[in-house]
Amino acid sequence: MEDKVNTALVGAFVLVLGAALVAGVLWLAAGFDGRQRTLPYQSIVPESVAGLSLDAPVKYLGVDVGKVSAIAIDPGNSRQVRLRFLIEQGTPIKQDTEAVLKTQGLTGIAYVELSGGSPGSPPLLARTEGEVPLIRSKPSLNARLENVLSNVLANLDRTSANINAVFDADNRAALKQTLADTATVVHAIAAQQRALGQGIADAAVTARHTAKASEQLGAAIGHIASSAQAVERMADTAAHASDRAGRSIDEAASGVRQIGRETLPELQRAVAELVPLAGSLRHLVEQTERSPSSLLVGRSTRPAGPGEKATP
Repeated sequence: MEDKVNTALVGAFVLVLGAALVAGVLWLAAGFDGRQRTLPYQSIVPESVAGLSLDAPVKYLGVDVGKVSAIAIDPGNSRQVRLRFLIEQGTPIKQDTEAVLKTQGLTGIAYVELSGGSPGSPPLLARTEGEVPLIRSKPSLNARLENVLSNVLANLDRTSANINAVFDADNRAALKQTLADTATVVHAIAAQQRALGQGIADAAVTARHTAKASEQLGAAIGHIASSAQAVERMADTAAHASDRAGRSIDEAASGVRQIGRETLPELQRAVAELVPLAGSLRHLVEQTERSPSSLLVGRSTRPAGPGEKATP
């Protein structure tokens, strides 16, 4: 008995099974009934993105939160690469969130790591409709190492050039001569080792004598200090005596001024009266010298001469 197969029924079953598979794939891609919806973001990276490919993972603190959807040269600056991401809705992308390129393990597969996002920072949202929010980027470890190595190599090049400039032929000859002179001096010092030892011993003896002299000098300084105190006390005594003498001189000067004010006018009047008296005495003495008898008989009268009048 032959089995009858309904081809229409088989075809319908295949179509239903295929539709179910397509629906399942779409359901998985949509994220379990839309529970894993994604939002677009972008970032500009100022370095090479070698090793990064489309659909590369985007991680937030190590957790997969999306994928790279586009990689292209930035049309505004050919030295930069513009990346587009599809990140799961609900991921805490803040205004201070930063994107950095990293490599995964030993395989060297590149991915994008998101970090930052402090609790106080507002969420990163599009400012206008249709705009894709821009996540800031920072240099990767490879870029930082490359910059450091570049700077180190540049410094080494400059140092090498400077060393070559310093140690030219003339400077090398001068350095060689300096080393030779230094060797000669060292040999001369070695030859005078015994004399140097004796000099050091003499210096030690001198230091001991100096220490003893310092002790004696300390005692002498003490005596000088006591003498200085005595001199200071004498100076204070002389200063007091000088003050008393000054006051005595001031008192004597005031007395002299008072005597001058009271006695000098009387003395001047007495001198004025003595001047005529002295003239009379001088005249009397002259008359007595000419005629001593005039003290007894008085002054003689001389007869008047021709043309003169007799004087009484």
